[in-house]
Amino acid sequence: MVLKRRDFLKAGSLTALGFGLNLFGGGAWLNRALANSAGDTKLVFIFQRGGNDAVNTVIPYGDPQYNTANRPTLFIPRANALDLGNEFAGLHPRMAAMMDLYHRSDLTGQAGPGNLAIVHRVGYAQQSQSHFNSQQYWETGRPRDKAFKEGMLYRQVVTTMDPAQNRLAAAALSGSQMTALKGPLPVPTISNPETFTFSGSPAQVRKLIGQLPSTDRGPDGTGLLGAYGGPHDFPGKPHRDLVYGTGLALADAINIVQDAVAQGPYEPTGGAVYPDGSFGNRLADVAMLLKRTPARVLGLNIGGWDTHTNEGQINGRHGNLLAQIAQGFQALYLDLQEQWDNLLVVTMSEFGRTSRENGSRGTDHGHAGVMFIAGGRVQGGTYNCDADSWSEGDLFSARDRYVDRRTDFRAVFAEIFTRHFGTDEALLETIIPGYTQAALDHPGDFERLDFLPSV
Repeated sequence: MVLKRRDFLKAGSLTALGFGLNLFGGGAWLNRALANSAGDTKLVFIFQRGGNDAVNTVIPYGDPQYNTANRPTLFIPRANALDLGNEFAGLHPRMAAMMDLYHRSDLTGQAGPGNLAIVHRVGYAQQSQSHFNSQQYWETGRPRDKAFKEGMLYRQVVTTMDPAQNRLAAAALSGSQMTALKGPLPVPTISNPETFTFSGSPAQVRKLIGQLPSTDRGPDGTGLLGAYGGPHDFPGKPHRDLVYGTGLALADAINIVQDAVAQGPYEPTGGAVYPDGSFGNRLADVAMLLKRTPARVLGLNIGGWDTHTNEGQINGRHGNLLAQIAQGFQALYLDLQEQWDNLLVVTMSEFGRTSRENGSRGTDHGHAGVMFIAGGRVQGGTYNCDADSWSEGDLFSARDRYVDRRTDFRAVFAEIFTRHFGTDEALLETIIPGYTQAALDHPGDFERLDFLPSV
């Protein structure tokens, strides 16, 4: 079998095509001893690209400024929304599937509000209204540092999950690299698990990938695994170990994914039905990889949230997107019941939108947004959107245009890292550089919400 350069790039998704290799971030801290993570905990994160209208998603009826004067075509009557049980907020009516996780104890097996935390008013100080910049800040965990290109979730994986041993500790299910998983060590981007391989027949591909040598850097390996796992030529050249390690990681990751694909077409369990289209297909791929591989952190995108024009009320463009998110959460919950206690599913978006509708029947770039966090150990409920946390007029609390934050997104992830993955608090500054100073500068933004129990 002759391996052509385009086949190698197509299969491996290296660098620009998404394997995750880059040399931007400093790597001295990688030499630390890896921390032990808690069990087999896993995370699925979904980035809503474009800036989700949080006020149209989780509706603050308790603020009288949510009205038809401010949102003439977007206003949703309280009777049409989904009751969140706190006499203050309602969920968009197209998200009914989400309520299976929120408060139905017959499905969740838990008394009380269930396994879904709805966290409103999440953002960061000096919020950027640039899509590009704010998406980068959420993914790197370094607001206002445009030069910093290394992913926050990448650092969590490398610091606690030893991707040198588990070549598929993390992956992006995406057509392009996700900054959240970007860093010096290779993390794969998989557009389609079935095509995450080299061209040729299965027998040819197996021969090409080959086998590792019987001893470390021994001479008896075969194929790519033998070449990259064997003796290194020109060992004194810069980045030689990185080049060999990347090749080895590529071949190993392809092996893992193709072993999963070889088990046959994926059939969801528990009555799960994933949304139609590419987002639903990738969610099903996420479930398949969580069941058939050692993957622990998987990310994917859903675009279309930049609703400047014709956002729509209940059955419009925004409502259609929210319905996909809700159905996706419900499907993952039903399909992954055996893993539910060890799993978190989390959404994020670069910012919320203006509280007042614009002249094009849409909304413009704003400040605080909303996150959904689901999993078997989640203390369900609505956070930052009730009579105790939301004062009259807070709908316009930032620049008299949009909702100000109450919680920094890094505090949300710090709770996930420490309480879900069991990461030592002392490592937060490594995983989220600048966390300590940010918490000192804005202590109220960093108070833990306790949507997860203490470890």
